[in-house]
Amino acid sequence: MKILSVQLKRRVIIGLGLLILVTRLPAQDNLLKVLDDSLKTGAGHSHVTGTFKATRIVNLQTVEAPARGDLNFTIQHRFGQLNSGSYNFFGLDNATLRLGLDYGLSDRLAIGVGRSTVDKTFDGNVKYKLLRQTDGSERMPVTVAGFGSVSYYTIRSPDKTYLDATYRTAYVGQLLIARKFNRIFSAEIVPSYLHYNLVPSAVDKNDEFAVSAGGRIKITHRMSLNVEYNYLLPNQVQSEKVYNSFSAGWDIETGGHVFQLIVTNSQGLIESQYLGRTMGNWGDGGIYFGFNISRNFNLVKRTVRKSVY
Repeated sequence: MKILSVQLKRRVIIGLGLLILVTRLPAQDNLLKVLDDSLKTGAGHSHVTGTFKATRIVNLQTVEAPARGDLNFTIQHRFGQLNSGSYNFFGLDNATLRLGLDYGLSDRLAIGVGRSTVDKTFDGNVKYKLLRQTDGSERMPVTVAGFGSVSYYTIRSPDKTYLDATYRTAYVGQLLIARKFNRIFSAEIVPSYLHYNLVPSAVDKNDEFAVSAGGRIKITHRMSLNVEYNYLLPNQVQSEKVYNSFSAGWDIETGGHVFQLIVTNSQGLIESQYLGRTMGNWGDGGIYFGFNISRNFNLVKRTVRKSVY
């Protein structure tokens, strides 16, 4: 009987041990899953995505860029000035256009090209995310991206035969600093450096500086209001009357498209045009109505991670 009692105790102990092991297996699997996710996103934090819905607030670049293997096609369209009168149907008879393609080489690095009708300009650009906003124990409060572009205008000037490729080129460098505060509100500030190889007169600066700010407020799940202001530092362009660019837009997301209705005093569609060469004045009706359309194409299959917001 004593031997039987000892064997019974052993069986009970072994059975309890197996039960504990079986009940602990799911917990172990969950732990491994958590560790795996931490390795993929960075221990203790996850990246904040969707700070803005498109690569531009209105004209101003955002920290957003196509992900690796994504191709983004953008159409920027502006009608004529509102104060052009009824004969021009208040600007609707006239139009300027830019077509752009941006491609994600990685989740941080993107390149792009474009062609606009303003001065028949070609442009190329590169954008790189230096820092990404995160949430968690190792928190990064903002997303920071570097942006650079070069533009080359090809409009013919028979009276200016000296305008070779050197004179027709301009360069822009920007530091994009943005924060998504919550699901509703995002904001961005952008210091810019511009260099024009040719300026209107000797009193104008070849090197110019500007500071921009913009934001986005969501009003529904698929709609938002955007606004931006681009401040060109004074006494840099003196031979012509230029204004600071102010623009507002209404974003409508429709699946793979982002459609934006806008009003702005800038006819130019790239950085070297709207930052340093805005000629429209809100005060006298020098306003352009227009729209932006952005369509994203996924060329490479990948795992999509949701934003923490």
